[in-house]
Amino acid sequence: MEKAEPELPQPMTPAGRLFLQNRMNQVINCAIIGEQPPSSLDVIKTNFKNSIIFKHPRFSSLLVHDSSGREHWKRTHIDIDRHVIHLTAPLSEDSFTSDEDAVNGYLADLASTPLPTDKPLWEFHVIQAHNAAVFRVHHALGDGVSLMSIFLSCCRNTEDPTQTPELPALSDGAFRKRWSLWQLVCLFWFSLVYVVELVMRLLWRRDQTTALSGGAGVEDWPRSLATARFRLHDMKTVKRAVPGATINDVLFGVISRGFSRYLDSRCTKALDDGVQLTGVAMVNLRRQPEFQDLCRMIENGEFGLEMGNKFGMILLPVYYRKCDLNPLGSVKKAKEMIDKKKLSLEAFFSYKLLHWITAFTGAKLASFLNYRVVCNTTFTISNIVGPKEKISLSGNPLKYIRVTSSSLPHAITMHMISYAGFADMQILVAKDLIPDPKSLAACLEDALLEMKEAADASVKI
Repeated sequence: MEKAEPELPQPMTPAGRLFLQNRMNQVINCAIIGEQPPSSLDVIKTNFKNSIIFKHPRFSSLLVHDSSGREHWKRTHIDIDRHVIHLTAPLSEDSFTSDEDAVNGYLADLASTPLPTDKPLWEFHVIQAHNAAVFRVHHALGDGVSLMSIFLSCCRNTEDPTQTPELPALSDGAFRKRWSLWQLVCLFWFSLVYVVELVMRLLWRRDQTTALSGGAGVEDWPRSLATARFRLHDMKTVKRAVPGATINDVLFGVISRGFSRYLDSRCTKALDDGVQLTGVAMVNLRRQPEFQDLCRMIENGEFGLEMGNKFGMILLPVYYRKCDLNPLGSVKKAKEMIDKKKLSLEAFFSYKLLHWITAFTGAKLASFLNYRVVCNTTFTISNIVGPKEKISLSGNPLKYIRVTSSSLPHAITMHMISYAGFADMQILVAKDLIPDPKSLAACLEDALLEMKEAADASVKI
């Protein structure tokens, strides 16, 4: 009988290598809070052993380097006792600290804590005293779409425990099947304009310094974390009040108006009206069938290349407005800006640029360029679509699903995920620069409520 040859290390994708560099080392921290105390540790470990995580090649591989220093994946045995970390004591000595604040404080500390590389790059922290858990996964294993699909494949629909949750359908976005001549002209022009803007950010152009600004080295500063909670019904009400608007248009309108409110409360020196605050956003570049099929593909054990990172970077500016009496005006301006972004190849250009640079010159140069863009802008924003219905993990119904990531040079990083009628935005800040993240979260929540009131009033008229 022939002896099977040992599996050779597999080369890492360029995007995965980018996320392993010192300046851009990114870990995704997904916090879940259950309605009941977590299951026993033995049950949790058994569920992991029976899940697709034990079958997935990336979740059962070590990070190794070849003789030239290039990163590879090498299959290994998973020691579940090293991946499931059990915390029994309360996270705060103050008995009046809520579960939400305690978990947010823990996540803020994790933002500057890398994953050990002597085991596969994931951990599951069970926080017994707060009915919570934190699933830590290195960004090199996949992007938000693929990692969300992996997480959901381990969950079940609360109403029907035999069914895995499903993600809502998304539009194909940039993947248009037909383009008019005018749209092609706009595509060429806007692509040129936004690519030039991106290159300028790489080289020298920088946002004006405000109370929200970070910069080089800020990724090493201590962090605080607060949550802004939005009702999806309110966001949809505002969306209907602006013809052709989307939830993302509403989100950026909320950010623009919320930032303006916060800066008014913080700045002793008046800012000029119209100051640009540039956000860095990641755009999903998966075609619609891939997105919807990921959960089924994972459940069937079909692990393909599509489980890696597949997104592009775009710059999304918002503007400080001191006396904007029209709450819906921010959404209209955001829609105009995002509509132009949709008619461009900025995301494809940034994805291919960093991919080629990493593949042909090394990940260090690509990481440096990415770092420059972050240093010259103001904030990071991501928006992940989660399940519409309530879901459970190991039989425990989940109250919240909240996502944040490792620290960046930005003083403010925002990650939003929708779940069961709400959208929770985790606002991670450098606390020496933004000492009151709860005030910032309140400004964003109040901005949406103002817009909803204006939307309701417009319907009555």
